[in-house]
Amino acid sequence: MITTTIVLASTSPYRRALLDKLELRTLGFDLRVDTPDIDEQPRPGEAPAALVERLALAKARVVAPRHPDALIIGSDQVASVDGEMLGKPGEHQSAIAQLERLSGQHVCFLTGLCLLNTTTGQAHSCCEPFWVSFRRLSKKQISAYVARERPYDCAGAFKSEGLGIALFSRLEGADPNSLIGLPLIRLVSMLAAEGIEVLAS
Repeated sequence: MITTTIVLASTSPYRRALLDKLELRTLGFDLRVDTPDIDEQPRPGEAPAALVERLALAKARVVAPRHPDALIIGSDQVASVDGEMLGKPGEHQSAIAQLERLSGQHVCFLTGLCLLNTTTGQAHSCCEPFWVSFRRLSKKQISAYVARERPYDCAGAFKSEGLGIALFSRLEGADPNSLIGLPLIRLVSMLAAEGIEVLAS
């Protein structure tokens, strides 16, 4: 039996907006959001790709007991530049510092995705990479951007779906949605593996 409940284990409004693009409610699914309370610190020596995939699975598993007979979506993202991981800046000066660090760089954004079936225990997971080439940005440009868009809750301190697109010279990857925080192309395939056809009539 295919579940009719899908839970996004994230409070991110960006991931919620991306999930809404799949119009799952029109197929009769009950979409819910739950807050995953987990330790997101990397383990010693943990690679960025391994970190985001582990955290995506952990987020799904931590909310699973509250949602029997459901599909849980977990996701996590970091930026990786020269082996350094950057998460959400959290506040103004950290956002400026992140963009100064990323200016002129070719940066890999790694998004972990997990789809967990709480009925069967089956979990599908992956890490989706996306590369961003940043323009060389002046301090004045960075300050103006951060003041206007306030990207404090976004890894890399930008919103690519908004004014942040002006920061880039090139984007490379299979799914631009992954840069915002939820790789929809991979998610559609995972849903299909669980018997859910997004394009069903």
